[in-house]
Amino acid sequence: MNKFTYVLFSCIVFLTACQSDPWEASIPTKREGIVFKLQYQDYENATTRSDMRLEAKYDRLEFCVVGESGSAVKGIKGYYDSINAKIELEGLREGDYRLLILGIRGDETADGVTIQPIQHLDDEWLQFPSEFQKPLEAEYFYSQTPFSVLRRATSWGDELYVTTAEEVVQKRIIGRIDFSFLFNNPYVETALLTQKVTLQSPRFTTGITGGGVFTGSSDGSDCTLDLNAQTVYLFPPTIEGEPLCGEIELTTRNYRGHTIRRTYDFTLQELRPNHIGRVTTPVEHPDDLSATLFLTEQALQKANPSYILQDDEHHTVYTNAELRSFNTSKPLQLAITDQGQLHARFYSPRDLNGVLIQARIPSISSEFLDLAYFDRIPGFVDFYGDLPLASRRSFCRTESGRIVEITPTAISDLMEAEFRVLSDDPFWAKLEAIEHGWAIGFSLYGGDPELPDGGPAGNWMGIRPVHCREVVALFLNFTYMIDMPEHEAILRANVDRLYGNGGVNDKVSVEVVLQQMRQPRTLKVGLVYPGNGVIGLGGGSVFGAYQQAWFQHYFNTYSCEIMFHELGHVMGYNHSSSFTYGPWAQELMNHFYVEHIGEMPIDSPHYLNSAQNPNKY
Repeated sequence: MNKFTYVLFSCIVFLTACQSDPWEASIPTKREGIVFKLQYQDYENATTRSDMRLEAKYDRLEFCVVGESGSAVKGIKGYYDSINAKIELEGLREGDYRLLILGIRGDETADGVTIQPIQHLDDEWLQFPSEFQKPLEAEYFYSQTPFSVLRRATSWGDELYVTTAEEVVQKRIIGRIDFSFLFNNPYVETALLTQKVTLQSPRFTTGITGGGVFTGSSDGSDCTLDLNAQTVYLFPPTIEGEPLCGEIELTTRNYRGHTIRRTYDFTLQELRPNHIGRVTTPVEHPDDLSATLFLTEQALQKANPSYILQDDEHHTVYTNAELRSFNTSKPLQLAITDQGQLHARFYSPRDLNGVLIQARIPSISSEFLDLAYFDRIPGFVDFYGDLPLASRRSFCRTESGRIVEITPTAISDLMEAEFRVLSDDPFWAKLEAIEHGWAIGFSLYGGDPELPDGGPAGNWMGIRPVHCREVVALFLNFTYMIDMPEHEAILRANVDRLYGNGGVNDKVSVEVVLQQMRQPRTLKVGLVYPGNGVIGLGGGSVFGAYQQAWFQHYFNTYSCEIMFHELGHVMGYNHSSSFTYGPWAQELMNHFYVEHIGEMPIDSPHYLNSAQNPNKY
């Protein structure tokens, strides 16, 4: 039999971080076996290091028992209980020994590691590759535990027991490198494109003996690490006395689409086993003093903005006009708060991409300044972001291309800003084309949205956010439609079919119809209760329709007929006119809307998918 016995446990093991059982100086057993509890230590310089021992549960375990001479002992059997992190040895006689253990968490074959039997403490037990082209994927642990086996008499006969001077505690034979950065501008950090590290001619140890002595040296090949993927990497210890040197390369983009590359050198004096080598890089960057908020997707995610008109928003919020109302010609609401923050609230079911927000602040310049750039403004977002202009010296680009230096500006001056929005997104072109906006708010009209049936009050029930979002969609589309050349053309082609409250002989000109549709209006929109046989209500500042109409206005001409019928009432027409039970509502407008939905700002029901929303009635 070989002097070395190895064990591969046959089940998949998951590490559980819990305190191990107290170590007992002697462990009696009725069999001729000795049991050891395996534990391991955290990194010795971990920032949150605890002295608590953790159970050593490994994917692979190798062991060897050597005698006083350092030679491997023959005839020993070993059993590794991966679930309870214990190893039991059989075949030992009385004497003094050392238990050598290698523990591996992960797949060592991915690292090209070789483990070979040893005859003596001085033999090389584990070997890493000499060419280090990549970091390690697995973790490697080692321990050397002296113990003595004695025999004593008991009531049931002689038994073996073990005494040991120390616990069986594993330590990593590898080190960890942690890379971190100190950014002066958070928007530089979130504009990173690539982060990579090149370790320049690193030399790592490539082996360890049974006695725990590190051996060998890697060939010094450069090694490149991708910090976009992760910032923590594992390596064997470096050769004693040789520092680990390298270069960090960062590439970022700015809001104008330019790419900036910066490099930083570093030196880590050593990488020790079971220690963390920390490389912290202060980032000096040309955009450090930029006054422009650059909201990349990562920056937006980090800001974790709120959203309006969401299904969990309380009705006391969305029916409060001071908190939730908008004009369809200005669905992107911009302001600077009394805390010096940019506030952007967007009444839209669709996202808007590539958005530059400029501001003209009289105390700073007569020109518009580049205040913020969003890669994307999500629909219904409610964003707040701190403005550098309010707190520090900064530099900003003006509309003419000049770079101006700005000292900290009083918030009261910032609040006087006039805003301008620029975007190449075709969706923004449609929103900008809404010249004649209507002011839209929401009302319960006595209904109760917290009740399963909407708490009907007369002809109304409690409108919910799922309906409010569709209100936004419909009125963005309607106020866009009224300025479409095709819309005006269909009115002129059917001028003889436009008549007022006096019936078919009460002719209404196209100019009057357009003026009535385009004049500023304020509506409080609600949800109609269809149980009384009424499916729409409108007139003055009141507008409402039943649930199906809100969900189907994109494609259903009957739903659109309901909407335009009530809009006819809002425009001042009764049931004798063509604007309610006549051609305007029942033929011209409803069909025009459905047939031209692909040209509207909100051109599909799929942005909201309201019909499948679990919060509908």
